[in-house]
Amino acid sequence: MNKQHYDFLIVGSGLYGSVFAHEAMKRGKSVLVVEKRPHKGGNLYCLERDGIQIHYYGAHIFHTKSKAIWDYCNELSEFAFYINSPVANFNGRLYNLPFNMNTFYQLWGTVTPAQAMEKIESQRLKLNRDPENLEEQGLCLAGKDIFDTLIKGYTEKQWGRPCSALPPSILKRVPFRFRYDNNYFNDPYQGIPKGGYNTLIDALLDGAEVLLNTDFNENRQLADLADKVLYTGTIDSYFDFSEGELNYRSERFELVRYDEENHQGVAVMNYTDTKTPYTRAIEHKHFEPKDGINATWVSYEYPMEYSKSAEPYYPVNDQRNTRLYETYKAMAQKEEKLLLGGRLAQYSYFDMDKTVEAALKLVQQVMPEA
Repeated sequence: MNKQHYDFLIVGSGLYGSVFAHEAMKRGKSVLVVEKRPHKGGNLYCLERDGIQIHYYGAHIFHTKSKAIWDYCNELSEFAFYINSPVANFNGRLYNLPFNMNTFYQLWGTVTPAQAMEKIESQRLKLNRDPENLEEQGLCLAGKDIFDTLIKGYTEKQWGRPCSALPPSILKRVPFRFRYDNNYFNDPYQGIPKGGYNTLIDALLDGAEVLLNTDFNENRQLADLADKVLYTGTIDSYFDFSEGELNYRSERFELVRYDEENHQGVAVMNYTDTKTPYTRAIEHKHFEPKDGINATWVSYEYPMEYSKSAEPYYPVNDQRNTRLYETYKAMAQKEEKLLLGGRLAQYSYFDMDKTVEAALKLVQQVMPEA
């Protein structure tokens, strides 16, 4: 390390920490970024193989309604236009996502929106009370065919328990699109950085001092090097799990190379049956298509129970975990030097645009420009 003291110690080099570091340096502040992994970027990290940018920790597709956030990111790294149009595979039969007129035609042969609406309405579960679990919620919102074919198996694999044992809040709504439109996101700005997300992270951290392979929680003395600590790791580990452990779902990624130009014909294929052990197959070549490469890489995503040796991906926002998080949050607020940010420290799932937005908001709170 070149400096003995810093304005900010930033724990984690993911999107939140990197945006904060970039803005701090723009304001003349000194930063030290500490990253426990051997690379920068957190879950956005891309691995290049055969000229293909592989989203190493699962597919990341940037989308936003905010032109300001879109412009901010594009000033750092030019984005290639990409529309997410995933396909669902249920026991070998394919269905377009999100739920739209193509999906309804594939399920029932319905041609008009009125026909599709009538079919859905006829299959909906009618209750005279609020749904008590995710299965009831799904059947009330989507009806039996859509729930059984496209929701149930995927969800049970993702969370590792039956839908009847999951809270209805996980499935807050089921968006229906009564037009022939396979564009998964409604946002007007969508894309992926040309050359992968490493280009965006490298631009954000340009000029920053970064320590890789360094676990802050095992090197707490690093906090003495800075006036403020922005912590983006798991909040329960920061406090040595003193009040108990927060629950997450994790994933295992199996990366396979195929000696062919195109393996599955789409970037994202969801497997919604229960017999297929993985939830998704991601063919990374389709994110930024390149001609003349007779090879392709596919990652298969296997949901798994979280342990301290695994990566925490999805918070389990049930009542028990929400209460525990609030306890840790109150503890954190008593530490004047500590700032919290990001999905792990805030125990919530954020889209990338909301992550950028939240980091910029914290910057304004901590370093308001004159």
